Amino acid sequence: MRLETRKLLDKSFSGMGLIAIAIMAAALVLILSPIIWRGSKAFVFKGTIEHRRVMLEQYQRGNSERFTAEMAKATEARAPVYEMMAAFNAELKEMDRAKRRDYKDPYREVEKAVSVLLGPKPGDRTPVLLRQQYGQTRWDRALVKLHEALYSADWDYSNTDAMGVLVETPRANAFKGTKLEPLFDYLENHLDEMLRPKTTFYWQFITDTSKDSHFFGGIWPEVLGTLYLTLGAMIFAVPMGVIAAIYLCEYAREGRVVSFLRICISTLAGVPSIVFGLFGLAFFLNTIHVSDSKSVLAGSLTLSLLILPTIIRSSEEAILAVPRAYKEAALGLGAGRWHTILTVILPAALPGILTGVVISMGRAAGETAPIIFTAAVSVGAPLKLWETLSQPTPALPWNIYNLCTEHEAVDEIRHVQYGMVFTLVAIVLLLNLFAILMRARISKKLRG
Repeated sequence: MRLETRKLLDKSFSGMGLIAIAIMAAALVLILSPIIWRGSKAFVFKGTIEHRRVMLEQYQRGNSERFTAEMAKATEARAPVYEMMAAFNAELKEMDRAKRRDYKDPYREVEKAVSVLLGPKPGDRTPVLLRQQYGQTRWDRALVKLHEALYSADWDYSNTDAMGVLVETPRANAFKGTKLEPLFDYLENHLDEMLRPKTTFYWQFITDTSKDSHFFGGIWPEVLGTLYLTLGAMIFAVPMGVIAAIYLCEYAREGRVVSFLRICISTLAGVPSIVFGLFGLAFFLNTIHVSDSKSVLAGSLTLSLLILPTIIRSSEEAILAVPRAYKEAALGLGAGRWHTILTVILPAALPGILTGVVISMGRAAGETAPIIFTAAVSVGAPLKLWETLSQPTPALPWNIYNLCTEHEAVDEIRHVQYGMVFTLVAIVLLLNLFAILMRARISKKLRG
């Protein structure tokens, strides 16, 4: 091959490589940007005085004197709302029965909207559900609830050839000429004074437990559960995977049995994760009874089987990549086979082994299907270390799916969903970064 042709091919392949890297980087930015942007809103947002009230009453966090002074101003701003509602109630009693019946349902909707926006009226009985004891804690949700308080929504299905059309009607139209009519303008113009929004950095979103199915609080049980499951899977999978790779490379004789084992390992790497979940349920829980019900132990064992083929294959390739001269030199100096493996081959192969560990760690942290049947629950308290042997745990992958598909108030907790995704991505990146730094440090030591 001519030198000019070789140079041209080298430049072509280099250019294609750079283009591929640029495309991958752009795809990564497109995927991560909305996650980071919307996930960050779980930590940094405009919190209302109701949020500060939740923090003070439920988490004993905040300056009570400052809050009392601020709440007094908010209460003063809310007073006209309740005065107008009380005046309309008195007016309602003086109306004839037919007119009162016309106002009954629309007014009930207004009362409910105001209660959702600002919380229960002073003097009302405390609701049972925690979410009904407070108004809107986030300014963005308060604006949505304000819109619902100002407008009634209905759907127009008159055109049978098209989808229904949303029709919004100002609620003020239904109360024209009554003492409730000024309420709607007051809500729109004085919401800032009634809720007193303030930019809030809520880093405790990571360390707080949730209240009332994630309406309030943070995601600490899910974060801790994810760490338990990931590290537990690595504890079981890494030793077994490395030992299996050592056996296949250094002890097993090539033949049909070894070839069949390698085929089985490669096949297991492609088995859907839901199959591992069902196997974990059938074997670890129903057959050998590692725990009485779902537990972190059963989930970790299941995840370890899921990532075991990847660790075996990557470890095997790393061991085979060690120059044969290393082994021959050690054996020539009188070292035994096992001593050679421990002191020469494994240290030289460790960077490659850690690459497989990094990949496997990320997969174990993000898997949902295997832990549905073996370890995960929707709601739970943070587990102590010894409780992982017998207790299930919330976990970020499962709870993300659960909150996005099965929660009764999906739109109310969008910030929690994105916050969980952002946290899961951050955990995976941090675990991978830690493993990569370890690999780089080990490689540097080996190079001297």
